[in-house]
Amino acid sequence: MAYTINRVVDAEDFDAVVERTRSALSDQGFGVLTEIDVKATMKKKLDIDMDDYLILGACNPRMAHQAIGIEPRVGAMLPCNVIVRRTGPSAVEVSAVDPVASMASIDNTELTSVAGQVRDMLETVVQKL
Repeated sequence: MAYTINRVVDAEDFDAVVERTRSALSDQGFGVLTEIDVKATMKKKLDIDMDDYLILGACNPRMAHQAIGIEPRVGAMLPCNVIVRRTGPSAVEVSAVDPVASMASIDNTELTSVAGQVRDMLETVVQKL
């Protein structure tokens, strides 16, 4: 089972793809709660150079509230991470977690339904890029 929803954007500036991703997330009701610049962290902590790699911790409050109401410990699996990473000289890949795949270990059909709705929203985000 695939665990991410992916799209490669060609001939784009990395920062422009990040901004388009943020905008597409916002259009679907997501806010970015956390941001991890993996490239900068690896350089600072390990003195390792790597390509651009950013993790955005996205949350749709309405859907998160609904999921937590169904399964209170599901917060351990939130927020929905979206990565933006350079994959070539003029290619940037955006990958969003597939909430259905990540929630597969929780035996709760009501939660699976909510995860399916969130997956549809994240698919829309990725396709808009």
